[in-house]
Amino acid sequence: MIHWGIIGAGNIARRFAKSLAAYSEGRLVAVSCRAKEKGEAFAKEHGVPKVYVGHDALLADAEIDAVYIALPHGLHREWAIRSLQSKKAVLCEKPAVLNAGEMLDIAATAGESGVLFMEAMKTRFVPLYAKVKELIAEGRIGKPERIETSLCNLFSFDPEHPTYHTDPIQGGCLLDEGIYCASWLEDFSEGMPAITDYEGTVEGGVDYYDKAEIKYPNLSGSLTCAFDRAGDRKAVIYGTEGKLVVDELHRPERLTIFEKDSNVPARDVVLPYVVDDFYGQIVHFSECMNCGKLQSNIMPLSASLRCAQLIDAVRDAKACGDAKPVHTARELNGGL
Repeated sequence: MIHWGIIGAGNIARRFAKSLAAYSEGRLVAVSCRAKEKGEAFAKEHGVPKVYVGHDALLADAEIDAVYIALPHGLHREWAIRSLQSKKAVLCEKPAVLNAGEMLDIAATAGESGVLFMEAMKTRFVPLYAKVKELIAEGRIGKPERIETSLCNLFSFDPEHPTYHTDPIQGGCLLDEGIYCASWLEDFSEGMPAITDYEGTVEGGVDYYDKAEIKYPNLSGSLTCAFDRAGDRKAVIYGTEGKLVVDELHRPERLTIFEKDSNVPARDVVLPYVVDDFYGQIVHFSECMNCGKLQSNIMPLSASLRCAQLIDAVRDAKACGDAKPVHTARELNGGL
């Protein structure tokens, strides 16, 4: 039995707690947040026995084996490092970091502490994603040549009640939505990306729309994300013998297979979640802990680094107005 603590008590923490309750090998024993009333309300809703006002108190709890970090993006690095140093295994909500440098700091701490860290890229742990990997490995669409990813939503933000989504440091659609696109591109590409074209919309230092054309050594791709417009929410993987179209790339349950040079679907595949879209990553992370692994084989440290590097590359193209390759700052310990 793995005893969990959740750092943060917002909406994403609620979804995690609900999913964890369906897993017999895990038990939520504590939650921490800044406001006592909020923590107590969360604990009552999810049957959590202990509430801490302040995250350090939770990390000092010897009963806790693992923590789920459900804080705003800008706080992930600090509390991931503190958790690892406290010998707590860490499952950190995406994006794990604001940039590649932060990911290198976390990876170094994980190596020094000898503790498991995994970015909670839940997409990779649902049944449909595993089917995509299987179809590509079988050569169903031939060799992948291009991946187009898009996650666009029209949101209405209340200036009277700001959230981290519109914070110039930790907000923007690239970090919040583009990270899902980056994960798809990272998993099927090789080497470092170069941004060959970029367009976007920025207001008050916050990106509301990003569209980047990307070149890897083995394939091309695109990343599109938005807060200010509705649009596609899918991944399209083009191969030499056909293509796969994955609906709702961040929460996929359906894909369509097309033969080469055909717009007529050859086959639809529907694979529902097991419990929900959080459950698979909880099970996988727990299995990694039980086996004594320091990294996931599905979402290793190197994958989180490469995702962050792609986000950095898009951000640099946005700032500089020209294409720039991404270079690895230093190797991860055992990750690359």
